[in-house]
Amino acid sequence: MEKAPTSRTKKVIGARGRTALGFVTVQQVLIRHATPSDAEAIRAIYNYEVEHETATFDLVPRTLEDQLAWQEAREGAFCVYVAELAGEVVGFGALSPYKERAAYRTSVEDSIYIRRDLGRQGIGRILLSHLLKSAADGGFHAVMARITTLSEGSIALHEALGFQLVGIERQIGRKFNKWLDVAVMQCLLHENP
Repeated sequence: MEKAPTSRTKKVIGARGRTALGFVTVQQVLIRHATPSDAEAIRAIYNYEVEHETATFDLVPRTLEDQLAWQEAREGAFCVYVAELAGEVVGFGALSPYKERAAYRTSVEDSIYIRRDLGRQGIGRILLSHLLKSAADGGFHAVMARITTLSEGSIALHEALGFQLVGIERQIGRKFNKWLDVAVMQCLLHENP
């Protein structure tokens, strides 16, 4: 179920989800490590995508226990961050192992989810920038992103932050009775200013 903005959020964000300047500023968004107390907010954002969108290929909503386990599996260099606006979690991002085999250990995959009513305001950019810095600080060499080609905004965001398209997986998934293609994108951190 989609979460409506709270009265706290409405104090910061005006009609149509924009601040007085038009976009959320870096100063308004707090990026911090996720804690177990954030699990329900993260789960609500993610489950909306599971049930209504193609941003994730999951088909079954997460339980709170599933969400907590997912967060616990991403500690240390593989981390989960939340974006907070007016004291409320409005998005999250994570770095996860890209592949299980040892030679891939210097590569990670990013995930970014922003509450739909707050999309396209710069929160994703702030969060992805933080993930890229965290990956570089963690000694990783490459950050990969796998994005459904229907998510043009997410593809554009990744391109704007130095990712390049390295391939398209055609009809690799099926959701809502549609075949879906996935764009594979890569950011080599030593090449990213």
